[in-house]
Amino acid sequence: MRQTDKLWGGFALIQDDRFFKLGQDSMLLSAFAAPPSRAKIMDLGCGNGALGVLLCARHAGVTVTGLEIQPEVAALAQENVELNGLQQRMTVIQGDLKQHKGLFATGSFDYVVCNPPYFSQNSGFSAKGHNRLTARQEAECNAADAIQAAAYLVKFGGRAAFVYRPERMVELIADMRKYQLEPKRLRFVHQHAQAVPSAVLIEARRGSAPGVQVLPPLLVCDMDGTQTAEYRAIYHQEEF
Repeated sequence: MRQTDKLWGGFALIQDDRFFKLGQDSMLLSAFAAPPSRAKIMDLGCGNGALGVLLCARHAGVTVTGLEIQPEVAALAQENVELNGLQQRMTVIQGDLKQHKGLFATGSFDYVVCNPPYFSQNSGFSAKGHNRLTARQEAECNAADAIQAAAYLVKFGGRAAFVYRPERMVELIADMRKYQLEPKRLRFVHQHAQAVPSAVLIEARRGSAPGVQVLPPLLVCDMDGTQTAEYRAIYHQEEF
């Protein structure tokens, strides 16, 4: 089943039940990412194009290239480009991020974003359907593959932003440093103030000296269960 969901500012998103849909992680990553005003952005594993559309909606001067391995999902991303009139600002390429060196020149982008698969193949997690499995479990690629691609694609001094599982954060940072991406900003996401983090947002810079800024936690809900003002602002593109 397909549906079209409204975002804000006239932007919208076609979603298909067969494929992984826009979720909290991509929404929060779109708000956490801080690309330069006229940045060329790469979205690794772009899925239905949701993160790219959100970045175009939030940052008027950026352009986005989305790379997606699944042909049918890449086709849906292209539909979302056309639905939003973003043909001059957003490009979708069907391809494997592990083949990044054959697709792009090194340093082609100012900024890279990625919501990589969270779950290892032996984790016991199993998404329903091949398309969803590819998006959430390390079947076609893992975070290390995405980090290696990001380090190649982003220019020296450029940045890459990821959203990931907190319990696997050490692996993520180790791989970043292996490929000369130095973590510079980090923020944990909590469902409420007394909950353990459910996600971590990390921005790294290529070729930077060590030193990370740990930001205040992002709380989804107050203790009474209502959404926080910041969380609502992220979803509705409001001032906070």
